[in-house]
Amino acid sequence: MKNLSKSALTIATCISLVLSASSVASDGLASDVEKQSYSIGASVGNYLSNQIFNQTELGAKVDVQDVIDGVIDALKDQQKITDEDVITYLNERSELLNLLNTQKDEKMALASRKASEDYLTKNKDKSGVKVTDTGLQYEVLTLGDGIKPKAEDVVTVKYKGSLIDGTVFEETTEPVRFALLTAIDGWEEGLRLMPVGSTFRFTIPSELAYGAEGAGNIPGETALVFEVELVKSEKPSEKAKGMGLSGMGMEGMMNQSIAGK
Repeated sequence: MKNLSKSALTIATCISLVLSASSVASDGLASDVEKQSYSIGASVGNYLSNQIFNQTELGAKVDVQDVIDGVIDALKDQQKITDEDVITYLNERSELLNLLNTQKDEKMALASRKASEDYLTKNKDKSGVKVTDTGLQYEVLTLGDGIKPKAEDVVTVKYKGSLIDGTVFEETTEPVRFALLTAIDGWEEGLRLMPVGSTFRFTIPSELAYGAEGAGNIPGETALVFEVELVKSEKPSEKAKGMGLSGMGMEGMMNQSIAGK
């Protein structure tokens, strides 16, 4: 708890640097110390400005004058409330922001679920689209003549991942290699349908991807589209057993890293 109080006072001190930097700027920045000090203030000011903007975008009100008054009072050692009260109110603020963020995420997930369901309904009726029992939709773009991976195998792939509106969120520049068991459910099932040398398009329902939680910039309840080329499938080496994957740069897509061959 005391650490939070120190953090709050540190932020207040940083805000004061922004205020004092403005007065320095009006007189000119002659020395290196003045320029460096101004740069500190400008950097912190930009950071705090973004934080305040983000909070107000969520619907949390901020009284800027009270922020300034709090900074000045703290610097003069004339706080109107105790350090313990500062902790209490900052914790209340944190709880409010968490609630607003949750409400925002839930709203986005609801909209994404509706859009994804509509997309999946239309996509499954397209020529060439097949649907598995789990709801995975796939299209054969190129059919190879190699072996099909087994659940325990290690695969090497090239791929492009998109949202249903066509926005590309991940695309490989080099082949990536990973243990199939570490993949999201839609990938694990889909890749086992592919002979090596094939390119498939997967349309993956959210429950076979990242579900209600989402991942990174992908909202919850979001269907995803992947074009995947299966370059290679191999048995895991002793070195790779028990390890995760390599590649899949998007955080949350795959969880660990696998040793190279």
